[in-house]
Amino acid sequence: MHLLHLEDNPADHELVRRCLVRAEFEVRLTLVETMADFESALRQGEADAVLADYHLAGFCGMQAWDWLQQQGLELPFLIVSGAIGEATVADALLRGVSDYVDKNRLARLPTALQRALELHASRRTQAQAQAELAESRRRLVDLTEHLQLGLERERADIAREIHDDIGGALAALKLDLAWLGRHLPQPEAQAHVRAALEMAEHALLASQRLMRNLRPAVLDQGLEPALQWLVRTFAERTGLALRLEGGLRLPVEPQLAMVVYRTAQEALTNVLKHAQARSVRLELSDLEGVLTLEVSDDGCGASAADLAKLQSFGLLGLRERAQGAGGWLDVATAPGQGMTLILSLPLNGTKAADWE
Repeated sequence: MHLLHLEDNPADHELVRRCLVRAEFEVRLTLVETMADFESALRQGEADAVLADYHLAGFCGMQAWDWLQQQGLELPFLIVSGAIGEATVADALLRGVSDYVDKNRLARLPTALQRALELHASRRTQAQAQAELAESRRRLVDLTEHLQLGLERERADIAREIHDDIGGALAALKLDLAWLGRHLPQPEAQAHVRAALEMAEHALLASQRLMRNLRPAVLDQGLEPALQWLVRTFAERTGLALRLEGGLRLPVEPQLAMVVYRTAQEALTNVLKHAQARSVRLELSDLEGVLTLEVSDDGCGASAADLAKLQSFGLLGLRERAQGAGGWLDVATAPGQGMTLILSLPLNGTKAADWE
């Protein structure tokens, strides 16, 4: 272990060295007497800790501590000095110094040094764990964004296949059935043809509905028209009272539009499944450089415990989608007071993702 000892009295330096030797510390204790020597020693090699006198010739030991902070160096730093007063000691400790040891009580130095080294090691371990956690979180966000990108591409591919293959085949089938209806004189055959035409029309409408859900073509007209279409069709299908308020002043990039649309779609699905609501209000805005979607219902709401349940993976997915686009998702709810979901996406500096 290498210790730097900032001290201008060689006799005191020797006393400190002997104290550490008696405590069976295996250390290399380097004496530095000036601020310049102190800075030079730290630039040239690593140190495990610093012992510093408070009163030095022409400067104060706390200046060494301030320099360490300015350089971003994190080292155990102990003041080993004569009596300096309780107020001075308290100020030094508040500024982050590890400990203070009175030169007249050097027997306490090994214990104080050991404690400072252990605390420093613990902080480094914690900082490393936090850095690893942050990196893991970043990778998770990147993975989620990648999966969402792949999912949207698959949806677009499936929608095109439905349109090109199934939709085309059903349209051709309707033409053939119509031709048969015109050329078959038997009433019984005509009835079968009409039934087949109705089934083909039903299948064609179902394929069109699937295509719109997979990749809403209305999004090509803009986010507002897409949300208006979603609100109208959802209200027709479920009987809920829905209204869309607010509006946008500027066009929205396709990737952000898709995030907002999918969030609204998922939020409405959650309302239908869990909220027991009668009405839902959606509000859209792009004020102050933030694209915001707010979805509020008058349903049963949820407690904190309810949100923490595994069934709330839908909300977790929405949060991951928002974070992947550089934004965030907030949920405000209470039992019996409905739920409000707020999606916020910065319009500048957003992470790009090609959802097309």
